Amino acid sequence: MRTDFVVREVATGLRRNVTMTIAMVLTTAISLGLVGTGLLAVRTIDRTEQLYSDRFEVQVTLTADVSSSDIDCSQPICTDLRETLERLPAVESVRYQSQQEAYEHFQELFAGQALAEVARPQSLPATLRVRLADQSAGADVVRQAMADQVGVRNVIDQREVVAKLFDMIGSFRDVTFALALVQAIAAVLLISNTVQLSAYTRRTEVGVMRLVGATRWYTQLPFLIEAVVTGVVGALIAVVGLIAGKYLFIDDLLSGIVANGVVPPVELTDIVWVAPILVMIGGGIAAITGYVTLRMYVRL
Repeated sequence: MRTDFVVREVATGLRRNVTMTIAMVLTTAISLGLVGTGLLAVRTIDRTEQLYSDRFEVQVTLTADVSSSDIDCSQPICTDLRETLERLPAVESVRYQSQQEAYEHFQELFAGQALAEVARPQSLPATLRVRLADQSAGADVVRQAMADQVGVRNVIDQREVVAKLFDMIGSFRDVTFALALVQAIAAVLLISNTVQLSAYTRRTEVGVMRLVGATRWYTQLPFLIEAVVTGVVGALIAVVGLIAGKYLFIDDLLSGIVANGVVPPVELTDIVWVAPILVMIGGGIAAITGYVTLRMYVRL
């Protein structure tokens, strides 16, 4: 097989149908950019779960009268609650957080925001922060033990709070994948049309080649390579777009919650992890679409 001939035919095809090639590359780039965004969301969810896997606590908040009158959990009500919790097999440790400590932590979380300025120590309850030895069933055990206890305001399972964060990220992921699917359909149709048009404009040359003994595979290969090249270029543009989006938008958007340790940052290594997947998807879909189109609609 003459490599120079194949390269020349691929270059000719891309140049001859330049407007459709550009449209196909851009549509593929948008589609794969959305897929990449969805994959980054999935990776963020996984890393967030790892981040919180050993940090989940159950917070037993105390009533206002107990919170204000007991600064170190030395009064009978708080002491009894703490000892009850420490006797539970599902509990690893219990730490008391006074109103003042809760206020200082609140100020760290919302530093520079208007909410931090209006908060007062008296408005925040003292809390027994319970670290669980059994993450799966420990929260239910603590909730049952604290039910109807004097001095208990409510019981907060941090996993329920984080689950809402996961749901939000998951919804964003689902939307991006849905939009990517729509764009992928458009890209497939464009690839199919471009392959058909490219084959039609070169039907005379291909016909001559078949008459002198060229195999069907040999005459189809340039069209397949054209499709793969546009798919790979679209994937590379999508990767560049993800890198630009990280530094221009994502870092600023997530700066607050990343600084507070709520979610891990989107790292450049995450995009490097996504990049080969996008290239394989782009090249693979283009190759499959081109091959099916040539087999079904084009006679070479």
